[in-house]
Amino acid sequence: MVGKKAVILLSGGIDSATAAVTAKQQGFELHALSYHYGQRHERELESAKQVAAFLQANSHQVMRFDLRAIGGSALTDHIEVPKGRSESEISQGIPVTYVPARNTIFLSFAVALAERIEAQDIFFGANQLDYSGYPDCRDEYIRAFERMANLATRVGVEGKSQLKIHTPLLHMTKAEIIKTGLKLGLDYALTWSCYDPSADGHACGLCDSCQLRLKGFKEAGATDPILYTRR
Repeated sequence: MVGKKAVILLSGGIDSATAAVTAKQQGFELHALSYHYGQRHERELESAKQVAAFLQANSHQVMRFDLRAIGGSALTDHIEVPKGRSESEISQGIPVTYVPARNTIFLSFAVALAERIEAQDIFFGANQLDYSGYPDCRDEYIRAFERMANLATRVGVEGKSQLKIHTPLLHMTKAEIIKTGLKLGLDYALTWSCYDPSADGHACGLCDSCQLRLKGFKEAGATDPILYTRR
């Protein structure tokens, strides 16, 4: 498998970075793909660039498009990011930080790149345990998309190869994900999770993503290396 190409969806967060280092550990040649889609801030893209460099990715592209034209999410619209929600509140329903069809769009670009560079493997850091209720992080969605991708591509139709979407973190808790990354030598100081950073560049510590991250580090018995306005 050494040198086999894989497209990596790289947001700069804990999950995507851990999925990327997992692919590297398995011997894949990394081709990272990040997205500037009109999100509230670009801080996560800085982290994606740093993680790609740290893992010595063979290539790293940033796709640019604007989902603000559609809106409907606290990440792309004038909707307040929820802060200070309890664990039970976070685990119920689909939050306003859900971006309509975002992962479907992201995976579509990944499939296009995979077909162009003749890669059969896509790594996606989806997780359906410690997540905020996003419907496009579930196993049934990912498997359905994988089937669709193999029906919609030349290589799939001609039978030259079959695309595989790897989701190595799907059934892990955030603590298990962090322990995995640390074991593989990942530097989590390079990653970013906050939906709404402060003006001084610190993570807010109160949005759902920050809270899930902090909970994961605590349960992993590790120290979160990034700076917070409030923990």
